[in-house]
Amino acid sequence: MTHRGSILIVDDEEIVRESLLHWFEEDNYDVVSAETAELALKKYQERKFDLILADMKMPGMSGLELLSKIKEINDGALVIIITAFASVPTAIQALKDGAFDYITKPVDPDELSHLVEKAFHQIKLKTENSQLKSSYDEMIRPDNLVGESAHMKKVFSLIQTVAPTNTTVMIRGESGTGKELVARAIHINSTRKYFPIVTVNCGALAESILESELFGHEKGAFTGAHYRRKGKFEMADSGTIFLDEIGNVSPKTQSELLRVVDTKQFTRLGGNDVIKSDFRIITATNENLEERVKEGVFREDLYYRLNVFTIFLPPLRERPDDIPSLAFYFLKKFTNAMNKKIHEISPEAIAFMQNYSWPGNIRELENAIERAVVICKESSVNIKDLPISQNQFSVASTDDKSLAALERRYIAAMLIENNWNISKCAELLAIDRVTLYNKINKYNLRKPE
Repeated sequence: MTHRGSILIVDDEEIVRESLLHWFEEDNYDVVSAETAELALKKYQERKFDLILADMKMPGMSGLELLSKIKEINDGALVIIITAFASVPTAIQALKDGAFDYITKPVDPDELSHLVEKAFHQIKLKTENSQLKSSYDEMIRPDNLVGESAHMKKVFSLIQTVAPTNTTVMIRGESGTGKELVARAIHINSTRKYFPIVTVNCGALAESILESELFGHEKGAFTGAHYRRKGKFEMADSGTIFLDEIGNVSPKTQSELLRVVDTKQFTRLGGNDVIKSDFRIITATNENLEERVKEGVFREDLYYRLNVFTIFLPPLRERPDDIPSLAFYFLKKFTNAMNKKIHEISPEAIAFMQNYSWPGNIRELENAIERAVVICKESSVNIKDLPISQNQFSVASTDDKSLAALERRYIAAMLIENNWNISKCAELLAIDRVTLYNKINKYNLRKPE
């Protein structure tokens, strides 16, 4: 039978040791005894017991000294002090020194059993909390932050570099590129990961509402303020606050933000009490803040406070190599949600998506795959399932400047422009049809269905 836990009993009185040993063995604990604190310390160094029951007064080293030495070995060790009634003040000192609890002699077995149960319940909670933190890390890892391109490898490297610090980060890029996912990746790889990340979409809120969201308000601060409300900065204490669309904040709110960034202090709307909050700021924008600073629309001092460490997220059209992995990620997501048996995306559909410009970036790709899963009647997503017509089609740009890549893009564009009329394309390209067919096969170009 599996033991409920291990206990080390330390007492110079043999009758006490033996009584407690047999008592807890009957309760299915793994119990070891020692007649001196010195021997107990040696046994603990050889084996870490879950719980130690130690008499306060013993020849040589006292129970209080044993507590101190065990805490040096393992600060989380649980020790219950057994003391005579006259030593209660000393036992209370033991609690201050880190003892789990104390009990007075003569020992009431039922009372001691209750204390031991309580101690092992705390051990269970600590173990569960540790397991929860481990699974929590695994659960919230942003697997949807997908990419194998050189662009994304650089982004991942920057995340890894800045995450362990408390540096303010600005994430820049077009709408739909995944800026919030990057913010969450920074947060969960930081020392603040067990505290909240609080998101505020600054561009979606009017000035007065945004101020209330950020700083909170007192009851009666304005019409409709029936209750006191915490602001996002207060809620982000010890964690991270992510301010999305920071470029759309009004000048008045910019001024208030500057003060908060500098001091980590603020007051609720309608209040006088100064509130302190230890938060990390991550911002995101798709605006050209440098131009807005020149125009006097965005405060230069706030810009420099926020733009300490910059991560630029490239648009999807500049990293077509990431499209297959993103597409298959979304395929799995939506087939699971809709319980559909769609296992793959045809090579033609992948090639088609890689040559599309994706003005809506990853958000548009996600919507396209969701729509494809809804209407797909086969086991594979094909071009006809995608909500992209040839009229919308344009060849994506890429960082691959090689002659082969340039030729592939040019031939693909020519074929689409001429509705895959091979004879006409060959004539325009000044090559024969056989050469054109060879190049189509070489570059794995496929005609849309």
